[in-house]
Amino acid sequence: MEMQVPGTRRRGRLERRRVDCFSRLERQRDRRKGGHKTETADSWVLQYIQSRFHPGVVKYGSYKYDDGSQYVGDWNDKGQKHGMGHFVLPDGTRYDGGFENGLFNGLGVIVFPDGARYEGEFMQGWFHGHGIFWRNDNMRFEGEFRGGRIWGHGLVTYADGSNGFPRNEGFFQDCRFMRKTKCPQVIQRAQKVSHIARAQMDNN
Repeated sequence: MEMQVPGTRRRGRLERRRVDCFSRLERQRDRRKGGHKTETADSWVLQYIQSRFHPGVVKYGSYKYDDGSQYVGDWNDKGQKHGMGHFVLPDGTRYDGGFENGLFNGLGVIVFPDGARYEGEFMQGWFHGHGIFWRNDNMRFEGEFRGGRIWGHGLVTYADGSNGFPRNEGFFQDCRFMRKTKCPQVIQRAQKVSHIARAQMDNN
């Protein structure tokens, strides 16, 4: 299965690229051990607060682009999507969440036409930070993302509810399972961020 990742293009449009992350995880069963640095700062709380009160928002409205994309939400004085909004692409991809200067930023939820879904943190248009990604077959990754890729600590759960053998919990780099290590704090944070992003979407 290929994971569709949002990118950026001028004038608020999105370019999309396909990456195949989970097929690599299904093939790998790395048994090496490694350390884990525990994160204690609850910066996701601050990001949630910031996502609700965006400085620079000057108006609220909707706009339909020439390619069929449609946006409803907050705008800044430069005519860019900025604040909270709902964005639908021509292929049916839907995004609800924060924007900054035209790009996905802060907390959000994106749902792809095939049923794949990401709930969590975004930065400059990419999955970046903590969150949960579900494939369309319900296989999921809970943990850290960087630049639209699985990169950091986290846990893979397969469609049958198992975590693989050995357990696919540890450090991932560019979608590859590199080393096994327990990271419950990261998983819990990803779950909290996902919950807040979903609640934010439901309340808008």
